[in-house]
Amino acid sequence: MATLGDRLDHVLGVKAAEPLLESFDMHTVEDLLRHYPLRYATQGQPLTEEAPEEGQHITVMGRVTKTELRPMKNRRGSLLKVNLDTGSARPIEVTFFNGDKVRYLVKEGGRAMMSGTVHWWRPDRWNLSHPDYLILPDKGDGSLESLTSVRGGGALRGLAQSAKGAGGVDVSFFEREFIPVYPATAKVQSWDLLRCVRQVLDQLDPIEDPLPQELRDEHGLLGVSEALRLIHLPESKTDIEQARGRLRFDEALALQLVLAERRHRTEGRAAKPSPPRSDGIAAAFDKRLPFELTEGQRTVIEEISADLSRTHPMHRLLQGEVGSGKTIVALEAMLQVVDNGQQCALLAPTEVLAAQHYRSLKNMLGDLGNAGELGAEDNATKLVLVTGSMSVAQKRAALLDAVTGDAGILIGTHALIQESVEFFDLGMVVVDEQHRFGVEQRDALRAKAKNGISPHLLVMTATPIPRTIAMTTLGDLETSTLTQLPRGRSPITSKVVPAKMKPAWVDRAWERIHEEVGAGRQAYVVCSRIGDEEEKDATGGKTKARKAKDEPEKEGPTTHSAVDIYEMLRTGALADLRVGLLHGRLPTDEKDRVMRAFNDAEIDVLVCTTVVEVGVDVPNATVMAILDADRFGVSQLHQLRGRVGRGKHAGLCLLITETNPVGTAMARLEAVAATTDGFELAVLDLRQRREGDVLGSAQSGTARSLRLLSLLDDLEVITAAQQLAREVVASDPGLTEHQGLARMMRAAVDGERLEYLAKS
Repeated sequence: MATLGDRLDHVLGVKAAEPLLESFDMHTVEDLLRHYPLRYATQGQPLTEEAPEEGQHITVMGRVTKTELRPMKNRRGSLLKVNLDTGSARPIEVTFFNGDKVRYLVKEGGRAMMSGTVHWWRPDRWNLSHPDYLILPDKGDGSLESLTSVRGGGALRGLAQSAKGAGGVDVSFFEREFIPVYPATAKVQSWDLLRCVRQVLDQLDPIEDPLPQELRDEHGLLGVSEALRLIHLPESKTDIEQARGRLRFDEALALQLVLAERRHRTEGRAAKPSPPRSDGIAAAFDKRLPFELTEGQRTVIEEISADLSRTHPMHRLLQGEVGSGKTIVALEAMLQVVDNGQQCALLAPTEVLAAQHYRSLKNMLGDLGNAGELGAEDNATKLVLVTGSMSVAQKRAALLDAVTGDAGILIGTHALIQESVEFFDLGMVVVDEQHRFGVEQRDALRAKAKNGISPHLLVMTATPIPRTIAMTTLGDLETSTLTQLPRGRSPITSKVVPAKMKPAWVDRAWERIHEEVGAGRQAYVVCSRIGDEEEKDATGGKTKARKAKDEPEKEGPTTHSAVDIYEMLRTGALADLRVGLLHGRLPTDEKDRVMRAFNDAEIDVLVCTTVVEVGVDVPNATVMAILDADRFGVSQLHQLRGRVGRGKHAGLCLLITETNPVGTAMARLEAVAATTDGFELAVLDLRQRREGDVLGSAQSGTARSLRLLSLLDDLEVITAAQQLAREVVASDPGLTEHQGLARMMRAAVDGERLEYLAKS
């Protein structure tokens, strides 16, 4: 007999276990049984009930009623046309391309199983083209005989070989209504996996269920032993649905238990309360605001203010559309903390964005941000910028301001979390664009608070997160969402420019930029890479640099670099305009100089990479041309175009692409152009990625644990699991009285990920 924890080499033998280890990292019986079928090959259904869909993979069984060998029209060889009677209203038509070989096996009057893809070639006719097949024996006295030899081709032949024992092939397996088909590799085929699964299930001991009976009854769930058997060897659709339902719930509950424990630990930490003051810098700032906050901003500010007033650390996610006014909300929160004698740290992902935040906050505060300077207000605070590229003298001065408490708000990059940076009394951490920071970085900054006191944490993102994703990845965070755009923001129109089909449209794009600059406004031209050497594109894949004039033409896609486009535009289409260049490899002082010049309208057109993706705020910029737009993800395009339309003039985003006009990349661009709803685009973006990628590369181990749970579609399951997890953890922190749930959590979420989540 075997248990879930037994090693596969002990249960299956070394010869069978080694390929599973190499191809799928399977060590134990549980690893194998958690490798669920990708789909199920089903027996033929009467066409009077329902016709199969185009492209659907089906398996049918029946008797061959007709075979016809025909020569191929345009090349040598022959086709074998076969009619298979499955008991449906009309025989299924099957075509084999190697007709001369197949005709000796597939004969009239014989029984066969065939598995292939449905192709509709007329509105009322479909066929299977070159399917896998297996020749079956005739039913004699009502029971199937064993095959002493396997006759067939493709996967079904391999599956039959795997079922071969001392007495021949047990063909009864092929009479099953549902035959599991597994994710496979060239070394380990689906039938190899099925053979191993059947062998393990034959030896498996009853499994102690981690979910108590009362919980299973409450949620209408199968026992785990039954679910694991039925997911692999179902007898009906109901079996499949019920097995998936139980195992899907287990996946959701395992993750929610981790998040519930993390939430419980956070609630157990202590923080210094920072209640609002009517006579402090926050109140003075509110009186000076030159514009009216939106209703949404006021609501979120009140939520954050209430969190900051408590004795437990705030853990809040602030998400909102591009340009929805998150920065002003974060500043209000930081000023409330400063009013209580503590410091705040604003962590930005890039030096460009850190410098932009510094300038923006300085402008917003005016003399309220000039503490220590002549003419500053009595209740003013001091803002300090800390980046890795600062001179030694600048960094020494900034560190002194931090450790003495002279600086109320420190803004910086990862340099803020270096060991040499000490705070006098850190009360709040604001993280901008949370997906760009690992948990270790955020944890290091949070650890700089003293005497066991945890700082409040506000995480900001302009990348909208659908509710189910937030519940699964950020289930310990309270969430605030800004949906209104502040008054004065203008709408953005987006257009796709198919450069290959309509080259004149590209010329028109440069003319459009000319027109905007002529009207006193500014423009961005965004490229996916910096220079001439091979670079990774915006989505992480490699792409070729555009060839020099004397190089031979090369195959494969080419992209436009910022350096090349800068030279092309300043000497060509935009030669009479002031064109600037900004990218990540420029020296810091040069980047700062270029950004300041663009801010001050001394540059008309800024050719840049994605360093302007987030946080850059130039209200006078009204048009953005994104070259090789197909190289960017949906959310990234949405972020980029949010840099225009930030003032009183309407924004225009031109998505220039050389991609196939009928391909998926073009469809993605058309979808981006059709809506400015970030949440709608976030769902589109996530659906186009593998489910395991949804949590991001930093969330290690998750792709392995989420096999059935859909983070986009299973809201009801995730909600139920979250409620149960929080109830269990509230009554039993550490799960000492729920050892089964603790084991399930550790099994579904690997050890490295548990440690990772525990630190966050």
